[in-house]
Amino acid sequence: MRKLIVSTFLTLDGVMQAPGGPGEDDNDGFAHGGWSVNYWDEQMGQVMGEAMSTPFDLVLGRKTYDIFAAHWPNAPEEAGGKPLNDATKYVASRSHPTLEWSKSVLIEGDAAEGVAALKKGDGPDLQVHGSGNLIQTLLRHDRSPGDDPRLQPSNTRRR
Repeated sequence: MRKLIVSTFLTLDGVMQAPGGPGEDDNDGFAHGGWSVNYWDEQMGQVMGEAMSTPFDLVLGRKTYDIFAAHWPNAPEEAGGKPLNDATKYVASRSHPTLEWSKSVLIEGDAAEGVAALKKGDGPDLQVHGSGNLIQTLLRHDRSPGDDPRLQPSNTRRR
């Protein structure tokens, strides 16, 4: 049985937003893009390095997939692209998007049932990055995202 591990950037007051930089995820007028960068330190680098050090597959919501697919396929290995590019990317979406990033697979049908089937299958652990809507779906269907949350402090608030 594969573990499902959620690794997402979430403030203690409930803000979940892409950490990359201004404009990366400005959904609903969010103006604090790159909010987590000021909190990255050696310890955070170590935590992320450990998370990326063993083979894994990704489970992503469509919006997170789109953000990742716009950046990581062209990212150099030393910038962290290799483990993400090597992973199989399972994508939950209500539509049928074109998935052009290599090793990308659409989760057909119900996302919670699809993830449950992935967990029962063979392969490396499954990592959910970002994907707030998908995480909420899994929680509503009692498909616990895992017991390995990684939290980062911030006092920004998305409204």
